[in-house]
Amino acid sequence: MRMILAVAAVLYSASAFAQADKPPMVGDKPLVQVKPKGTKEAAAKPAAAAKGKPQSVAVRLQACLEIDDGTKDRLNCYDAVIPPAPKPKPAKAKGYADCRFFKEEDERLACFNGFAESIPKLPKN
Repeated sequence: MRMILAVAAVLYSASAFAQADKPPMVGDKPLVQVKPKGTKEAAAKPAAAAKGKPQSVAVRLQACLEIDDGTKDRLNCYDAVIPPAPKPKPAKAKGYADCRFFKEEDERLACFNGFAESIPKLPKN
């Protein structure tokens, strides 16, 4: 009988502590609580970040290939991935990041097209 009374007292005191007004503490710091997915903050994030991991530069450049060739829209897509930073007289581009240094839009578009088309297609998950 004493054992049952002792167990009931321990359980009752544990439930009383669990209902305290102050947040649970770990040492002298409050316990961090994780918010569930699907909150308002997650809805405010861009679509690319909401899918999970961010897309690589190669995938984003290849996505620009779906826009009509030779158009301002495709160049704007490339410029969104790699913002332009024109130099007075750039040399030949050694990589896709060097395309941003071309001042003329046609040269910049041709440069991006050359690199985006040469990237091997990545498998879609």
